[in-house]
Amino acid sequence: MDRTVAIVLAAGKGKRMNTDRPKQYLLLDGKPVLYYSLKAIEDSFIDRVVLVTAAEDIEYCRKEIVEKYQLRKVTSITAGGKERYHSVWNGICQVDDCDYLFIHDGARPFLTQEILNDAYQCVEKSDACVAAVPVKDTIKQVDGSGRVTHTPKRDELYQMQTPQTFRFSLIKEAYEGLIQREEELKQKGIAITDDAMAVETITFHDVWISKGAYTNMKITTPEDILIAESLIKNRI
Repeated sequence: MDRTVAIVLAAGKGKRMNTDRPKQYLLLDGKPVLYYSLKAIEDSFIDRVVLVTAAEDIEYCRKEIVEKYQLRKVTSITAGGKERYHSVWNGICQVDDCDYLFIHDGARPFLTQEILNDAYQCVEKSDACVAAVPVKDTIKQVDGSGRVTHTPKRDELYQMQTPQTFRFSLIKEAYEGLIQREEELKQKGIAITDDAMAVETITFHDVWISKGAYTNMKITTPEDILIAESLIKNRI
């Protein structure tokens, strides 16, 4: 049995990027964005990787990323689903068993060994943790008209990142319940936006924070590519 498995999500279309090519395949220093997170995991303690991508991109990922860069830990490439949580569930279905599951967005190319190690230490103690950083700005809650209704305490707010890491039995239970209750949750207006929320909503298990990094950014908009290119140059 593998002790640690990572699911890397790369099935998104990246509509906010305003490009014909999904953001995870845009080039940074001549390599696809997706390559960098897979390479970080390749060089880590994690035993193997399940890559989740769009069905039409499976062969591209296999030939132009996994085989080209000799990413031997990627042992399965599977198709994603309509929503993020469908893609995660499809990835979970490719895992027979393990102790801990790491779920990471392929559009976050600046994953580090420090982030992975801290997540591992955290999940061994808590069974559920999320890489995160304190917010830098004051956050305002607003209503539908744009009127400010509440100002939360900034020192209690964190920006969630990935990896989100869980004991496998816990995250599998959460996603099984989510898929079974999908229509019920929609009717109640509950949108599951990350893996921690699935665990919180379905199992009521506590989730803890592991150390993220402000550089562990998710590439979403054209401006993010400019920032990522600068980070890549400084890293090299």
